[in-house]
Amino acid sequence: MSKRILIIEDEDEFFFFYNIMLEGSDYIVERACNGNEAFDKIKENKPHLIVLDLLLDQMTGEEFLNRIKSNGAYTDIPVIIASSFSPRACKPILELYPHLGFLEKPFTQEQLLAEIRAKIE
Repeated sequence: MSKRILIIEDEDEFFFFYNIMLEGSDYIVERACNGNEAFDKIKENKPHLIVLDLLLDQMTGEEFLNRIKSNGAYTDIPVIIASSFSPRACKPILELYPHLGFLEKPFTQEQLLAEIRAKIE
């Protein structure tokens, strides 16, 4: 069974790169452009994994993360932060949620796939 990945990314060019990197994999990729759209998609069909940008319109990635991790129905969804912020800048978030994955943009296809596999396989 193919695993569903929800990518929460508001920049078209970055989402295009995700599609290229995951093309040919056995993952079903969906996109949400902001946190509100992401919640709608999660309620509709819970993903196996979320890849989350921190800089989003309407609500930040950190706000989205706090909401999803405080909702008992969704706390088990693994999340990978994909950000242009350094790991040092994201340290408070990563300490608060130690099970998060983290990718600093730009990253390679191998890094993305390794992080996904580490979280859902």
